[in-house]
Amino acid sequence: MSPWVVPAILKKLSVNMFNTFIARMGYKATSAVLIVALFFWLSGLPSWIGLAEAVSLINVSDTLQDSAPSNPANNTIVFNTPTGVANGGAVTIAFQSGFNLASIVFSDIDVATTSGEFSLAADCTGSEMASAAVVSQDLIITFCSGDGGLLQASATATIKIGTNATFQTTGVNRIVNPSTIGSYVLFATAGIDVAEFRVAIVNNVTVTASVSTSFTFVIKGLATSTAVNGDTTTGSTSPNIINFSTTTPGSAKVMGQQLEVTTNAVHGFIVTVQENQNLLSSSGADIDLFKDGAMTAIPIAWASPAGILDAEETYGHFGVTSDDADLNGGEFSGTTYAGNFSATNTPRQVFSHAGPSDGTTQNKGMAKVAYKLEISALQEAAPDYTNTLTYVATPTF
Repeated sequence: MSPWVVPAILKKLSVNMFNTFIARMGYKATSAVLIVALFFWLSGLPSWIGLAEAVSLINVSDTLQDSAPSNPANNTIVFNTPTGVANGGAVTIAFQSGFNLASIVFSDIDVATTSGEFSLAADCTGSEMASAAVVSQDLIITFCSGDGGLLQASATATIKIGTNATFQTTGVNRIVNPSTIGSYVLFATAGIDVAEFRVAIVNNVTVTASVSTSFTFVIKGLATSTAVNGDTTTGSTSPNIINFSTTTPGSAKVMGQQLEVTTNAVHGFIVTVQENQNLLSSSGADIDLFKDGAMTAIPIAWASPAGILDAEETYGHFGVTSDDADLNGGEFSGTTYAGNFSATNTPRQVFSHAGPSDGTTQNKGMAKVAYKLEISALQEAAPDYTNTLTYVATPTF
């Protein structure tokens, strides 16, 4: 307010009082009023009155988590208040028509400065430092009298509205954006400091791309004395041959292979193994699967075949293990073996990963499997026990 406004007001007051006193007291009283008015004016009354002037808020912004029309969005409002807001004062954020604040309650709001968060409630009846309430299109933050809340001069305040408000409890509701794209005006008042600022409501941008699928499965042989899941290979193999050679009762043999998978399949892959038959000789004698022909599904520690006369399934057995440590929850941990990979079983998982793989990282792109063979003295003699193992690697894109 200009300091020259006060004399004008007094002048108007003197005229009004002049008219009144004409009716009631006559011209002498009117003269007295004019003299008093003139005295105040000539004495410089405007210089006695300190007038508070509004200052613009600084660095005001509202960051929307989603700026698409009609979408609910978290709002983060930041401003600096040169004058500050005294205890008992208020901050008001006025949203332009089109924003829907109907669901917003105090628990969806956080208010903070660089010195910390303010405790909030729906009103000032309790001991919380401030109240937060929505009235029509206005969000009003009131610093409750006597409870210590205020904004210091030059303080930077941050108001979060939505699920991004997490101080006392996590917010549930968000402000819903206007349904029409465009630039929208918001007004902020902090004590006597004010500002106008804007947010833009725009359509989301859809980005598309195509990535070709890739999948490579490699089987490699292992050398003698290679560690596999706590056991050690007793001979070497190639990618397509596992030769146990001549075996002797009570002396187990271990042979292994390395499996490598490289893929960009989003859900990863599974590798299974299955034999086409028991190790079978031309005479009809066979070597059954671990343990003693029971085709053990849950891996257990290796045990020698029982060697019970007339129970040919106990004469010798053949099992598999894997060093994929997280396969089915780590089922092969502790140098254990399984035997459920016969032609009549569901193919036995020996390696898997739940995402893309690089062909080299243990448990994710690479794993080793080992096959163990042991016979008793009752195993039928034959020079040509043989079978075929089939690996199947299946990606899931």
